[in-house]
Amino acid sequence: MKKRKIVVGITGASGAPYAKRLLEVLRTREDVELGVCLSATAPEVWALECGGNLREEIAPLPIWGMRDYNAPFASGSAGWHAMAILPCSMGTCARVAHGISDTLLTRAADVMIKERRPLVIVPRETPLSVIHLENLTTLARAGATIMPAMPSFYGKTKTLEQAIDTIVGRVLDHLGVEHDLLRRWGDPDLRVSKEERS
Repeated sequence: MKKRKIVVGITGASGAPYAKRLLEVLRTREDVELGVCLSATAPEVWALECGGNLREEIAPLPIWGMRDYNAPFASGSAGWHAMAILPCSMGTCARVAHGISDTLLTRAADVMIKERRPLVIVPRETPLSVIHLENLTTLARAGATIMPAMPSFYGKTKTLEQAIDTIVGRVLDHLGVEHDLLRRWGDPDLRVSKEERS
């Protein structure tokens, strides 16, 4: 079986539960080879929002060091298929948008852009300044998919976990990984009755 090679970048923006859920799904897939890279502040925010030690929680997944350019996804010739940065801080957005490959995470994103492979950016900040919006626009023009962490509720979402899955499911869609995390628009069970509309 040929595996789909996917990089997950985790930054110190709020939103670590999204990353935790994405890793939970991907690490169980036999058809996915997974690499993980972190920003300097990702472990601190993970501890605050998810509890525990990030590195210990996702072991034995390989977590590459911030400057470990021996990581396979640091080069386009290695043929990694896709990357998601989730959550993505505005600082990381700015560096990637302007080609500043100062860490393995930003280098991996740069590789995805130059190789024209899927790069999913899940920004987590509010409100967004003009600077943020311009950097996100630059990334979109370069081919990245900008997917803000904005849960949907038309699937009759009732729990925080279900809300998280509406984002993680859409990220998986754009990484090319099949899943059943969310209810799709057009699902007969989601049709609104005349009574509910009135």
